[in-house]
Amino acid sequence: MNIPSTILLVAGTLLLGACASSKSGDVYTRDQVRQAQTFRVGTIEQLNAVRIEGTATQIGTATGTVVGGIAGSTAGDGKGSDVMRVLGAVVGGVVGAAAEEGYTREDGIEFSILLEDGSHISVVQERSVNDETFNVGDKVRVIESGGVVRISH
Repeated sequence: MNIPSTILLVAGTLLLGACASSKSGDVYTRDQVRQAQTFRVGTIEQLNAVRIEGTATQIGTATGTVVGGIAGSTAGDGKGSDVMRVLGAVVGGVVGAAAEEGYTREDGIEFSILLEDGSHISVVQERSVNDETFNVGDKVRVIESGGVVRISH
């Protein structure tokens, strides 16, 4: 792989990282700041480790396509170079999409909660960035705002 391909690959990886957003209970979007939120209180009845699938945007595909096309264009001469460029772009696009999904995949927790009113809910969120530990029997707040629900102590 030549220098321009390496630069594009590194830039693409950094771009994918910038697009990843956290879904843990202690991360708020800019739009959620200074907004009224309601909460209910409940007790954790069960915790399950889950895997949250990664994103599947066009960024990974496009980045992989560009890098693969550039890498493929350095192989062969004439029509062979054109074929390798196209093949490199296709393979790069597939690899880029898979890389994005894998890079943005997260570990999560499924909370089964008994609310004080006697109803049950289940909420999945990413593991906390502050290593907040939850245990069965913990009293928690179920915070809701604009369709977003999060669990916190």
